[in-house]
Amino acid sequence: MTHGQSAATRPGLRELKKQRTRDALLRAALELFTTQGYERTTVDEIVEAVDVSQRTFFRYFASKEEVTFAVQEMVESRFIAELRRRPAREAPFEAMRRAVLCAWNSIGEAIEEVITVELHMRTYQMIESTPSLLAAHMRRGIALENQIARLIAEREGLDVERDPRPRVAVAAFSGVMRVTGQLWGQGHDSSVEALRDLTEEYLDQLAPALAGEWRRPEGPEGDVPQAGDVHTAG
Repeated sequence: MTHGQSAATRPGLRELKKQRTRDALLRAALELFTTQGYERTTVDEIVEAVDVSQRTFFRYFASKEEVTFAVQEMVESRFIAELRRRPAREAPFEAMRRAVLCAWNSIGEAIEEVITVELHMRTYQMIESTPSLLAAHMRRGIALENQIARLIAEREGLDVERDPRPRVAVAAFSGVMRVTGQLWGQGHDSSVEALRDLTEEYLDQLAPALAGEWRRPEGPEGDVPQAGDVHTAG
């Protein structure tokens, strides 16, 4: 190997080492957060587990909160990229539905290159049960909804500030995503396939839930059954 060839390969090796260090810090942080608690875990404990300095940690992550949401950020970025690639002929809901399902088709491998899917589920559960992280999760969700709404408006040639439809559509879509995430986090199957299937099932119910008639037929005496009514056979 010539000197020039060696020099050409070094940047790649450096980037690989950086990625390995970042991934190691991420894994260590999430394991500590989910086993002993987010608030109780210090940056010192994270860097000690990886045998690096605090300076190294802050080179990759600005805070404990940022490392907590690193995998989620990766998932969201994959969805946005897929949505940008959807054909213009697709209606907004269909574009978002196909984008999220396409993203989940490939995201499992990407997640498992960094952490196990089981650890990803535990992290989701920890976020849901930690007030400070849940608040951050909600803030991030609002920011993501705004980004998606602007992207949908751009696709449809609309002004998101004047036409409410992009924000309404994204709000409904995001609500379904929150519900499926919570149900997945409460379940026993931590696989990405389980999350994808649950997402598809609930998204397929979105249009019927919004447009369909929910009220039961009136009873023989003209009463409309209410939620919680007990009906017996015979």
